[in-house]
Amino acid sequence: MAEPAAEAPKKPGWRRIIAALGNRKTGYMAIFGFAAGLPYALLLGTLYAWLSDAKVDLETMGVFSLIGLSYAFKFLWSPLLDRVNIPVLSLLGKRKQWIVTAQMLLGVILLVLSTLNPLTALGWFSLLAGIGAFASATQDVVVDAWRVDVADEVATIDMLSTVYQMGYRMAALVGGALALFLAERTSWPTVYMTMGAIMAVVGLVSIFAPEAEQTSAQIGAAKEELADLRRAGEVHPRVRGWSLLAIGALWAWALITVGVFMVRSLGSDPELRPDSVSFIATQGPLIVIATVVVPALFAAWLVYLKRTGRHLLDAEMPSQSGVDRFVDHGYRALILPLIDFVGRLGWAVIVVLGLVLTYRITDSIWGSFAYPFYLGELAYTKDEVAVASKFFGVGALMVGLAVGGTLLTLIGRMATLTLGAVIAALTNLLYADLAIGGARMQAVSDAVGFTWLVSQLGGDGRLAKLMMTIAGENIAVGIAGAAFVAYLSSMVSKQYSAVQYALVSSLTLLVGTLGRGALGKMIEVRGYYEVFLLTTAIGFFAVLLCLVEWWRISRLGAKAGMDKVALAGA
Repeated sequence: MAEPAAEAPKKPGWRRIIAALGNRKTGYMAIFGFAAGLPYALLLGTLYAWLSDAKVDLETMGVFSLIGLSYAFKFLWSPLLDRVNIPVLSLLGKRKQWIVTAQMLLGVILLVLSTLNPLTALGWFSLLAGIGAFASATQDVVVDAWRVDVADEVATIDMLSTVYQMGYRMAALVGGALALFLAERTSWPTVYMTMGAIMAVVGLVSIFAPEAEQTSAQIGAAKEELADLRRAGEVHPRVRGWSLLAIGALWAWALITVGVFMVRSLGSDPELRPDSVSFIATQGPLIVIATVVVPALFAAWLVYLKRTGRHLLDAEMPSQSGVDRFVDHGYRALILPLIDFVGRLGWAVIVVLGLVLTYRITDSIWGSFAYPFYLGELAYTKDEVAVASKFFGVGALMVGLAVGGTLLTLIGRMATLTLGAVIAALTNLLYADLAIGGARMQAVSDAVGFTWLVSQLGGDGRLAKLMMTIAGENIAVGIAGAAFVAYLSSMVSKQYSAVQYALVSSLTLLVGTLGRGALGKMIEVRGYYEVFLLTTAIGFFAVLLCLVEWWRISRLGAKAGMDKVALAGA
């Protein structure tokens, strides 16, 4: 859940955070953060190091990475998690039944993955990884809801959010650096067996987590919201039903289309698999249109109906059947947040959605190929990658986040957002240099004394230039990430913050994830150097949209200032 940055209370200090870990709710929040971060690191990061060692080709890895769409589409099934109970496990509580189920399922999946050979059993391997990504995305949704449910005066929402990030970052080290260290000394099956056992233990521990039950007042408020949809002046239920059916059909088509492509690609002989470049060129735009553009147009049409008084109820029309109630629930959960979003932004929604879809594409589209690049193309060892990418890289990311937070205060949100887009795009050139030998990065590392420092700690110049490159990218990503979260938070309304934030944050992964299959094939054919030049160029689409959005927000601010002066004069 995200609130506008301007209204957020001051974040708690580290001493208070550590002391608060003794609180039962806060302690479990750290555990849940760890449980959320571990499968993400293992399924969308470290797994590609295993695939690289198994000599799986890059195009297949790109198609395999489409399992990340589970995180991009998680907003679609999030409303069901509020209303569907699991037999027997529902005794654990509304949130815990799903948290425990997801964690135990993830533990089993990781254990089964440890028994498979990714090269000879790629179909089963990808199916299990896809189910794991779905379970992980589901866990994320429910953990976010649990955090809001259990927050109180002691375990505040800011405290719980901060502790969640601590647990998540710890999981990134365990699922990244520790996994690489273990793989270097044992084997990948041993690594995933160990991680599966850890997830299973977390699932058992989670059974004893506190659960906040809904009060009668909360239940009454939810019923009142549904009743409002049936009152005079609201859009006619028939129109709402057809809108929900149309949008649901489009989202279902998109999911099925991607799923069929994945099955055909990963289950076929490499020579017979469908062309990923052709799929992205033809189906990719249609998927974006079906999941983003058309639903936004439907929302705009419904806003128009409400404003012009067309197809509205003349009198109250109570629900008569289970179908009526289903339509009301679905409309409230999925369509109303879209209507609010489009209604507030108007035509500016085009710029906002364009910015959301492209801002993180430069790092999200090639992220799945990082381990193959480090381990395969550049031939670094797993230990070296663990040190450079995870320990040093995570530290650089935290520095970037801190710098980004400072810049937000000093120069403002849009200036920081635009700067973040520029440097996030340009840091791809650092990797382009590595792809052709890294002479420039080596010269920079030598000139600033970083090579000497690394050599004193047991490394060498080759490791130093990798660390320097990763540091540059992660600092840029940290700055861009801090600004982007603040921007997204400012775009959502408080009333619908859960679904709207889930929607816009999910869309940031959509285009990058869809493009990975084609990018993998391009790497196979053209090499990493040209790919990094391409991702740099793509990044400047986001820069252009940042400038347009900056201009739009500045105009709104100037207009608000003039209105304020006019009111004062009156």
